[in-house]
Amino acid sequence: MAKYLLLKHYRGAPAAVNDVPMDRWTPEEISAHVQYMNDFAARLEETGEFVDSKALAPGGMFVRYDGEGRPPITDGPFAETKDLIAGWMVIDVDSYERAIELAGELSAAPGAGGKPIHEWLEVRPFLTHSPTVTECSLK
Repeated sequence: MAKYLLLKHYRGAPAAVNDVPMDRWTPEEISAHVQYMNDFAARLEETGEFVDSKALAPGGMFVRYDGEGRPPITDGPFAETKDLIAGWMVIDVDSYERAIELAGELSAAPGAGGKPIHEWLEVRPFLTHSPTVTECSLK
């Protein structure tokens, strides 16, 4: 089994087919979307493929160390993840192909008008070991 991270983006991915921002959905559309996500996770729990999932709150910031005795620096000249990542799901599946299959199904969650979003999801495998110096330099 291999673990994969399925990332849902607010921005930064290609536009979805049903590209109406969630802040313009009705309460019923939001409820239907959340129910789809919960049902999807429950089905994967039954097959042993679900690890965890969370939606992210819009607040947040970048923080970095700024030296001994100095307060951390916040924000910066970068796009904030709160502007990019909406949530995530971790799955544990037998193959990369299965991860792609599930991501495709998850991308069909309903959105505005009850129609499938067909959003782009980022699929990222977890490392199975600590990278070596050679692997890190192969960018």
